[in-house]
Amino acid sequence: MCLKSIVNLVKSLCVSIVLGTIKMLQFLLSIKAARPPKIHLHNNQLTMIETRNKKKVKESPSIIQHKERGNRCIANDTVLELMSSPDLLYYRKLTTVDGCYHISCLTSDQVWVSDGHNLILTNTKGFPLHYVKDLCSDLSNGLHTVNNEGELIYIDKDRNINKLSTDMKTITKFIKRTNSRWKPQCVYLSPFTGDLLVGMYREKPRTGKVTRYNQSGQKTQTIQHYNTGRGLYSDPIYITENKNLDVVVSDNNRAVVVTEHGGGHRFSYTGHPSGSGLWPCGICTDTLSHILVCDGFSNTLQILDKDGQFLSNLLINSKKMGEPLSLSYDVNTHRLWVGSWDSKLCVFKYITRQGDLTDENTQPPFRDALSSSTQASEFAWSFMLTDEPFHYTLDKEDNFKKKLP
Repeated sequence: MCLKSIVNLVKSLCVSIVLGTIKMLQFLLSIKAARPPKIHLHNNQLTMIETRNKKKVKESPSIIQHKERGNRCIANDTVLELMSSPDLLYYRKLTTVDGCYHISCLTSDQVWVSDGHNLILTNTKGFPLHYVKDLCSDLSNGLHTVNNEGELIYIDKDRNINKLSTDMKTITKFIKRTNSRWKPQCVYLSPFTGDLLVGMYREKPRTGKVTRYNQSGQKTQTIQHYNTGRGLYSDPIYITENKNLDVVVSDNNRAVVVTEHGGGHRFSYTGHPSGSGLWPCGICTDTLSHILVCDGFSNTLQILDKDGQFLSNLLINSKKMGEPLSLSYDVNTHRLWVGSWDSKLCVFKYITRQGDLTDENTQPPFRDALSSSTQASEFAWSFMLTDEPFHYTLDKEDNFKKKLP
């Protein structure tokens, strides 16, 4: 066999190997689910404390259900896990309120903020977009929430519960106060059931209760007592509901009180170590069923599992953040909004999808192997690093060519 024939044979084999590899990658990539947008990480300027025994927390995609109701969506995500420490994505000192006493996330860049006198809708640039004038002004609790359609639900100055439509013009009385002894002071609209949970209290003797209303405003449940008849709450100031439908309440200056959906007491969390004392303020839960609560005694943001086991101090007091006071979890982005006593508003990322690319220099493992090929160098690799689609084609000579969208 002449040298020329050998060279041509070698070339043919090389071309076959390269094309075979490319077509195999084409098949693998065609069945690969699109990756989420790449998030550029920021230096966290807060002091973080990781628990000594923090375990990697994951949840199966089969457990994370996909529900869409208006602006609020519980996504059917890939496997999620806690990050080793949270990243600060956004920070702003608000000048339109005197303290972020309660916050309700509306969209990924808009949030309702109240300070006990004012209730405003603001964006991440700190610009006020709307004011509510008839807010109950003698409370600094969880006075408002957002329903599945993006409407604001809040307690007014007469302790009625109103609904503000998305056009920011129409206010309707959703639940009228009929009992002068019981005073509503915190609300939460569950994205899981669509029910409205209302925390109430009365004087002499000081006691509290939680009332559940359906989407028509009809009362369907009252949670008030232990099985022994003793009162569960003294002063419920913030309220939320977990994914397992547990009702989670910050009972002022005492404990986080958790009851199951039927109203039976599950546990009360009184600080870490157990019984060390807790002043529970803002509270929320996340898609992994964690309970997050601000503690006014230690000025920390604590994270618990769904059974009340302390996991870590997610945040502690710092000059940058101040003292964490209020919380709102964005079910669409898995980001956490945190408000402080001194009007600072921050957004943190503390949950990530398993396998997220977080390093700008991270490359697909097979990129280097193809980079030496003239044909493969035109491969549209950007799909691996961004949310853009992957486009390519083979010409008549089976040369691999980039195809514009």
